[in-house]
Order: sequence, then C-alpha cells, then structure tokens
Amino acid sequence: MNNSNVTIETKNLLLKSIAIDYAEDIFREFTSEITVFMSPQPAKKIEETIEFIETSIRGNVAGNNLQVVILRKENGEFLGNAGLHHVDRKNPELGIWIKKSAHGNAFGKEAMTALKEWADQNLDYEYILYPVVVENIASRRIPESFGGKVFREYDDVSADGRKMHLVEYRIYNPKTKF
Repeated sequence: MNNSNVTIETKNLLLKSIAIDYAEDIFREFTSEITVFMSPQPAKKIEETIEFIETSIRGNVAGNNLQVVILRKENGEFLGNAGLHHVDRKNPELGIWIKKSAHGNAFGKEAMTALKEWADQNLDYEYILYPVVVENIASRRIPESFGGKVFREYDDVSADGRKMHLVEYRIYNPKTKF
C-alpha cells in the first residue's frame, strides 16, 4: 500500500505524509531539547534532515512505513513528526515528537490516537510497539491510554552515546482474539 498521499484529520490536527516542504521546520524544531528521551539526535546540517525526509518518502511509497508531519488544522502550523513504522509487519511501531513550543496541548496523544485508528482501519496487525524511555512520563501516558501494557524493559544507547532505559509497550489490535 502506497502511503505517500495520506491525510488524517482530527479535531485539531492534520497528519500528512511527510514531504520535502517541511525540511526547514523539521531541521529547526528537532532540537537537543526534544531528543532528550530519544535515540536519534538533531541534524547538524539541513542536508541530514533532507536525507531523513527522502528516506521516509521512499518508505511511505514502498508501503512499509507511514511517516507524517503533524500540523495544526486551523492554520497549518508545523507541530512535529510521527511515524508508524514497519506497517508491513504484524507488529508495527509508533513514534512521535512534538516541537517544544507546542508541548502541553495533548497534540501528541491526539496524533497517536489518529495513527492508531488509521492502523485499526488499514492494517492487519497483532499489536503495535511503543518503546519509550522510562523517565518520559508524558509519552508513557499515550500507550497506557490505549490499554497498552509494558511487555519488556531494556537498555539502549542513543546516537550520541547516552545510556537509556526503555519500556516497550504492546498495544493490541482490538480485532485480535485472545
């Protein structure tokens, strides 16, 4: 399934397939403050951001990812980036970041809810993975709001060498029978 032209509308947001038009926004807003609880690090040059976007577009076209930008519906303001990765598997993975100036508005939960609903309607999955650093309480509330349960804990190292302790949630497909 080609995911290069997806638009998901919510009460406050538009989630649109990532495009090169958002390179400046992503480069500017994906800061070291945003990545405190993340493995990837901010791009040092705009070319790195462009490479990320081009790779994401290829994944969207191939149908193995759904990488989107998050926009405020009322005015098109760029708010962040989200992804549903490995959508061609039985256990895709959710990821998100929201720019610092938009924190505290529940945009992350609204965007993740929309992606979860998209997955429920478009994918044949068993469960969605949602890995998150233990200390990132705001992000942990998102999978918990979907009934997600911690399946495992593990240590990882970020791109800049920081040690991180993660919990991995599983959010089961409501159609899955146990």
